[in-house]
This record gives sequence, structure tokens and C-alpha cells, in this order.
Amino acid sequence: MTSATNLRAPKRQTPARIAVSIIVVLAILLLSASGVYTDLLWFDQLGFEEVFTTRIYAQVAIFAAAAIGFGGLTGLAVFAAFKTRPIYLKFPDGRDPFGAYRAILDQLRKVILIGVPTLLGVFAGFAATNSWSMVLAWLNRTYTGEVDAQFGLDIGFYLFDLPFLGGVVGMLSAAVLLSGLLAAGVHLIFGGIRLAGRESKLTKAARVQLAVTAALYLVVQAASLWLDQYRTMTSASGLYTGATYADVNATIPGFQILAMISVVVAVLFLVAAVIGRWRLAITGTGLMVISSIVLGGVYPWVVQNFQVGPNERTLEAEYINRNIEATRKAYGLDKVEVVDYKATTDATSGALRSDAETTANIRIIDPALVSASFKQLEQYKQYYNFEAHLDVDRYEINGKVQDTVIAVRELDQSGLGDSQSWYNSTIVYTHGYGVVAAYGNQGSTEGQPVFLQKGIPTNGLLGAYEPRVYFGEKSPTYSIVGAPASAEPREMDYPAGDGEADQTYTTFKGDGGPKLDNVFARLAYALKFQSEQILLSDAITNESQILYNRTPRERVAAVAPYLTLDSDSYPAVVDGRVVWIVDGYTTSANYPYSRAENLSVSVADSNTTDPLVRGSINYIRNSVKATVDAYSGAVTLYAWDEKDPILKTWSKVYPNSIKSISEMSGDLLSHVRYPADLFKMQRAILGQYHVTEAGAFYSQEDAWMTPNDPVGQVAGATGTEQPPYFLTMQVPGTTRPAFSIYSSFIPRSTGESTRNVLKGYFVADSDAGSSAGKVSGEYGKLRLLSLPSSTIVPGPGQVQASFNADSEVSRLLNILRQGSTKVLNGNLLTLPVGGGLLYVQPVYIQSTGETSFPLLKKVLVAFGDKIAFEDTLSQALDVLFGGDSGAAAGDGGAVVTPTEPGANTPSTGGDNAALTKALQQARTAISDKEAALAAGDWTAYGKAEKALTAAIAAALAAIK
Repeated sequence: MTSATNLRAPKRQTPARIAVSIIVVLAILLLSASGVYTDLLWFDQLGFEEVFTTRIYAQVAIFAAAAIGFGGLTGLAVFAAFKTRPIYLKFPDGRDPFGAYRAILDQLRKVILIGVPTLLGVFAGFAATNSWSMVLAWLNRTYTGEVDAQFGLDIGFYLFDLPFLGGVVGMLSAAVLLSGLLAAGVHLIFGGIRLAGRESKLTKAARVQLAVTAALYLVVQAASLWLDQYRTMTSASGLYTGATYADVNATIPGFQILAMISVVVAVLFLVAAVIGRWRLAITGTGLMVISSIVLGGVYPWVVQNFQVGPNERTLEAEYINRNIEATRKAYGLDKVEVVDYKATTDATSGALRSDAETTANIRIIDPALVSASFKQLEQYKQYYNFEAHLDVDRYEINGKVQDTVIAVRELDQSGLGDSQSWYNSTIVYTHGYGVVAAYGNQGSTEGQPVFLQKGIPTNGLLGAYEPRVYFGEKSPTYSIVGAPASAEPREMDYPAGDGEADQTYTTFKGDGGPKLDNVFARLAYALKFQSEQILLSDAITNESQILYNRTPRERVAAVAPYLTLDSDSYPAVVDGRVVWIVDGYTTSANYPYSRAENLSVSVADSNTTDPLVRGSINYIRNSVKATVDAYSGAVTLYAWDEKDPILKTWSKVYPNSIKSISEMSGDLLSHVRYPADLFKMQRAILGQYHVTEAGAFYSQEDAWMTPNDPVGQVAGATGTEQPPYFLTMQVPGTTRPAFSIYSSFIPRSTGESTRNVLKGYFVADSDAGSSAGKVSGEYGKLRLLSLPSSTIVPGPGQVQASFNADSEVSRLLNILRQGSTKVLNGNLLTLPVGGGLLYVQPVYIQSTGETSFPLLKKVLVAFGDKIAFEDTLSQALDVLFGGDSGAAAGDGGAVVTPTEPGANTPSTGGDNAALTKALQQARTAISDKEAALAAGDWTAYGKAEKALTAAIAAALAAIK
């Protein structure tokens, strides 16, 4: 009765339960298969199918190799232990501590012998697949021909071989260790090992297997120790990155000796397996442990503290020089041209005459502030928007290169409000429209940007181009576009008026996404985006395409997974198309002796609001320039640094994915710029590594840092440093102005001891030229203007403090702040002109209303200890330099706010008497406004404002 009660029949699997289980399994398989299928469709449509398939093949092969190797090794160990178990067991005291476990294992023999190794192999396989890129890089590795200073090994060994060998050794170490533990467990349960205090016994089979396994493990550890000596080349545990004096003379020899000891002890275990005596092996193991403590810890500590410590500067000099040389080379700083710039602080009359071209290009439109201006003046509809931080580029206008502030009018579906529905969000509102560009060096009399490209439909000076933007930084997750030629257009193209009847519609005619021309594709995408509408909507036909993965960085990252991408993708009108230009970097953390820096931290500044999570690196190259067509989404990769060994390696992996520079058009090259993130990394390194003498480097007596942004952080920014700025300028020592990126340096210090004086001015030539397939020889040239210690040139923070403390400036700013307005300081620019350093800062005012936007009202300038604060940059420079600066800024002409396309060109009146009279009246009204503003007479200010409005109207009437 009792046994009947305890024995229960297993639960019967009902048909319903079986059916549910089958459905669940099929659903999981279907979801997995649909994901692979849609990825294949996406890569195939984009022309990068080999990127997807190569990765899949590599992961499958690595999974198989790791699973078979790991599972096979552990399975062989378990099988050998089980096969050689004792058949008959006798226990003198009658106690069998593992009898119950042995019975269970006997019943589950097949599960243990097959299932456990298989499961372990699967886990190991999945873990190894994450290393697919490392394995492919090793299989296709490219050596550099350059060797490290310690071992004389090619740099490629550290970039490719060492990571791969370390991964293999780590996998083998885990497999052998786990095999030994499993074998010991089986032997223990089945009596091959008997624990009875000092009388513990092992069968011959157990002894041989465990001894051989221990020998294998020690050989693997010997290999690991041998590799450890090479890892000292990138160790940051000492004063600097790389092998120190103590490493070279104690740690490295210690690793070599320990590796040999491990091999000797491994031989002793093999001897124990044969003769059956463990004394030598155990003694050897003990000596190895003691040796590891002495050679791996005590001896290096003694050398460091008693030999190096008292003489560190002298003994470490050779290794510091290694670190300096390697770091500068790894970050592309080995060819920095240092210019001794004996800056003057005297603002003399006519000082800018030789810098007339640079002065004319000084940018007074701040791309971090005028997004609201672009939005209010050029948004048109709530479902359009602009990025919060605009981009700086340059275009040839009327034969002259002009710096511009540019933005894309992107689709913002959150502006649809109650009109949001699946149909509207997916079928109707699919794309943005056009670019908006403003002169960087001009502002209207009202303080608005002066646009050179604007409007819907788009019009301006950039020529005809395809304005529709299906792929951008703010594009929707997915859209479905395209239709038969005879179908009525469904996509809202652009608003031609305020009513529904005034809307213009279009149909996408490009090749931007996979086609939904069969039920399998529609089902797969319905599962991917969890939308049954993709299956049911009659708006989807065989001509429909689904656009997704639409941001430029997202698309480039998918087709070039080996690249680290710049955080800023910037738009340009190139050859009649809007394209996004994305800078791609090849990076490594394994360059010998090079200092490692955290990429995310180094590129964060006062404008960084959406930081990318990226780790530490010690090698970087801008190896690829990528473009993404804003209409079609087509991605093109150009090999920008063809000497880079990492790019050469991946070009072997994906031989058909990268094009040569020779295929770049001249128009595209004219908009390529020096990447900002690379420049930030280089300035972070150069602050310390501009010093090339070991003694001075050791003492850090001349270390620099990037100053904090004196204007402050934008909302949500993660950094405090002043960002680098793009400007067209002629750097001292060069023969022509060039589009450049620059940053400045002040002495490195902390807290109250901070000295905000300028020590260095770092600039990179960002002009690649405009000749098709040929990059200008000046592009990428790095120059460091080093200021003498004898001349005190105020830094950005000190200049901003001087602006804020100046009584006249404060009085005028207080007038501007009256009422419901606030004052916004623009970016503080620094330019090496007039034989010294000129500071320029635009000042904006903005009312507190919801629809207000910043208006450029004043310009602050400083040179040495002199300050000027005027309505225009030209006026401010003249005041600053004794009444005549010798050069005119870009805002020197009278620019009225345009009301018609093309009306934003400055005019002086010419032979038109009415126009001349109106412009004179406008000048008089502006002077009256300034006088009233200075006096705080708001009645007179209002009268002058009305007079100015009337004069502008008269001027417009005169030119019609």
C-alpha cells in the first residue's frame, strides 16, 4: 500500500499541451528566422551582403570550433574517467559515502557522457562568437614593418596576434581546468579517488588522467605567462604606459622564468603519472607558487622602491622617451609642426591689414544658439524641425569660399499631434525637406541670420539639388514608400499653403529599402516591427519599399562594424544631392608604449549632450570617410588612410566594400573636414605630449590642458571643456587662408591655482581641396603655435571675466536685459591675427516669449588687455585697433532682413537715387537706435525703430 502510494505515474502529455509546446517552439524559430531574413534583405538591398554573410559564416565557424574543442575536451575527460572507473569496490568499514550519487550517475550515464559536454560546448561556442571580429582580423592580419622598442616585434603582433593568442589561451585554460575538475569528480564518486585522511588513495587510471591534465594545464599557463611579458607594453600600472625600468629588469624576466618553471613542473606531473609518486610534482608546485610570489611581486617591488625610486628621473628616461615617441605616433602627432609664436598684446592701428581675408571670414553666427532662429524663420510646419546644434561648412559663392552655418529641415512626427496614426506616420509623413544655410560672418540689421539657402520649395545660392530627406539624424523608425507608376501619390512632399488642398504629394522613386513584394517579406517585417498593419494595409503594394535603420551613423556602423564613428555626422549639398558625411576611425588599445585615453571622456565638451559609450584606446586613425545619401540612403565608404594596417586588414575581409579616394568627386572633397572627435583626442594627448624631452616630461613642468568653456555648458552637456571651432583663417607660417579646426591650451592646474593664460594654439588644416580624386597636401597638417612664457596672453576664461567685469560693457548689457529679454553670450572665438590673439564673441538677446529666438545685437572683441563692444564686428575691430583695424569684417555692409528670395545681398545703392536715400535713412535710424539704447530712452528707441522699418520698406520698394 505504501509503495503504491509513493509510486505515481508520470503526468500524461495531453494533445493540447503538446500543441502549445510546438507552437511556442515554432514562434521562437519564426521570430529568429525573420530577424535573420530581414537583415539579409537589408544588407542585400544596400549592396553590402558580404558584410552580413561574412559575419554569419565567421560566427558559425567559430561557434563550431569552440563548441567542438571545448565540448570534445571535457567530454573526453568525462568519458575516460567513467571508462576507467573501478568495477568492484570494497569498503573495509562498510561506509560508501558516494553510493547514492553513483547510482544516480549510472542511471543518467548517457545524459552525463553526452549532454554535459554538449551543453558546455554550446556555452563555450556562444561565448566565443563574440570574438568573431578579432578572429577575422587575425586571419587577415597586416604587419606594419615597424617594431616595438623592447622585443623588436612588429606592431602588427600587438594589434592582431596578441589579442587572438590571449583569447585562445584563455579558452584552453578554462577547458583544461574544467576537464580536470569533471574527471576528478567522476573518479571521486566511482571510487577512483578515496579520501581517508593521510591514507587517501588513487587508482592508476585516476592518477594518470589527473597528472596528465595537470601537466596540460601548466603548459597552458606557461604560454599565458609568456604572453604576459608582451602585455607589459600596454600596461598603465607605472608612471606612464608601457614597460618601465622595473618591468624590463624584473617583471619581464620574472614572467620568462615562471613560464619555464611551469613547463618543468608539468614534466614532473608526467613523471608522477608514470612512477606513481607525487612528491616531486607537489614539491615543484609549491616552489612554483613561492617563485610566483617572489618573481611576480616581491622582486619588482624591491627594484621599483629601492633602485628606481631614488633615481627615477634618470633610470626611467629611456623608457619615457619610448612612451613619448610611441604615443605621438599612435595618435598621429609625430608630425606636428611647432611654431614659436611671439604674440603681441598691443592693439595698434592697422594691425589686421595683413590678415584681411581671415578677418572677413570671422564667424559671428553661433551654431549652438541659432537653431531656434532657424526653427522660427524656416520651420514652416510643426512636423519639421532642426538639430539643436547646427553644423559649420563652407561653399563657393560667386567664386569665393564662404563659411556657412547649415542644417537639414528634418521630419519630426511628434509635431503631428492628434494626426499621428499608423497610416500618417508610416505612409504619408515620410521625409524632411531641404537644407537651410546662413552666412557665418553676417547678420541682418535685426540680428537675424542672413540665409543663402532657404525656403519651401528650396531656393538660394547652392544650386539645384534633390531636397527630399528620407535618411537623417531624426528620421522615423520606419516608413513604407514607393507605389506603381499609375498610383496617386500618397507621401506629403511639402506644404504649399495652409490648407489641405495646398499640400504637395510625391512618390519615392529611389532604391532605399527592401521591397515588400511577397507575403514572406511582409510577414517578416510585421514581426520585426510588431505591426499587423504591414500585412493588412492596402496601401502596400509589390512596389513598396520599407525604409529603416535611417540615421547616417546607424547605416555606416552596420556596413562597417570594424569602425568607431565620429559623434557628429554633418550634411552637405554635393553634386546635386544632400549627403551626410561620417568620419570613421580604426582604433586599438594594444599599441605598444602608447598612452591609453578613454574616448568618451576625451571627446566630451560643453556642447556634448548625447555621449556615446566607448572605451579606452591608444591608437586611432581617421581611416574612412563615409557618405550617406539623404534621399536613397546609399552608403559609400572611401579609404581615407590607405596606410593604416587595421584598414588594410579589414579590406581583405570585405574586399568589395571600400572605394579608393580616387573615386571621390571634387565637390565631395570640398566639404570633407578634419574630424572633430579625432582632433579632441589629439588635443587631450598633446597637452602633455607636446613635451618631447624625458626630464621635462617627467616633472610635468610644462603640461597644458584645454580650458573650460567660459560661456558655460548647454543644457544636458556631459563635459565642461571648450569645444574646438571650425573657421576659415590663415595660420601664421602658412601662405593662404584655409578652413581649419582649432583649440587652445592653458597651463595644467587645478582648483584655486588655475592660471587662465594662453600657452598654445593647436590647429588642423581641414581643407581637402576640390580636385576630384586628389586630397590637398595641406589637409590634416597639424600646427602648434607655442607662446613664449615672457608674454602673458589672457586665456578664454580670463577674457570672459574681463568682458563681464568691464563697467561699460556691463552698463550696455544691463540695458539689453531690461524688460522681458535675456542676454546670451555666443561662442568665444580665438584667432591668431594682428601678430597676437584676437578674441571675438557675438552677443544675442532673446525675449522670454514662447516663439522668440536669439537676435545678434552686439559683438565683443578683445586683444591683449583692450576690449571693445559694438553693434557689428567691423565697428568693434575699428574701435579696438585705434579707430582703424586695417581690415573689414563680413558684417561691414548693410544687410536687411530679406522678404523675397535673393533679397539678402548687401547693397550700397549704386545709381538708384531712391535706394540711396532709403539706405541713408536706415543708417540714420540705426544710429538713433544705438544712441537711444545707450541712454536708456525707450521712447526715442521706439521712434527710431519705426523710422528704420519705414526706411527698409522704402529700400525694398526702390529695388523692385
